[in-house]
Amino acid sequence: MAKRIVLGVTGSIAAYRAADLASSLTKEGVEVDVVLTEEALRFITALTFQALTRREVYTRDNDGMREGQPAHISLADRADLVLIAPTTAHLIAQLAHGLAPDLLTSLLLATPAPVVLAPAMNGKMWHHPATRDNVALLKARGVEFIGPEAGMLACGYEGLGRLWPVAEIAREILARLARAA
Repeated sequence: MAKRIVLGVTGSIAAYRAADLASSLTKEGVEVDVVLTEEALRFITALTFQALTRREVYTRDNDGMREGQPAHISLADRADLVLIAPTTAHLIAQLAHGLAPDLLTSLLLATPAPVVLAPAMNGKMWHHPATRDNVALLKARGVEFIGPEAGMLACGYEGLGRLWPVAEIAREILARLARAA
């Protein structure tokens, strides 16, 4: 049976790289259910992910009932792993404080599956004490992090905050799924 992940995409310029990630995982036989936040839709469209995964993509416009359950519960229950890539400081703060204003954050609070976050943000935001505290709190709760890495950021600064390379994220997720088998 194929492994199934939820790929959450948040509002970062790195959202376009999530399309390559969804494509890579799909090519490896993973069923990828994509959830796009409203902010992500400012950077990339649902149609892109539908074409790459050949699956329905979840947004605010279609987050109703699925298989007799609310979409966030159905997705949460069926996932072998939940990956958020890119993960913004905003989503990290929401999850750390139990806020669930949308489909993705509601799903994160409901899932029994492992949660992996791949941050992408300005280095100043990554190093801010609030973000550091939120990351520490989430790690203490068992949430795992992939990255970020150092390099040139979209905002023009250089430093820690870049999304890990897509191939490395895919390799790490595939290894985690294989270990869980």
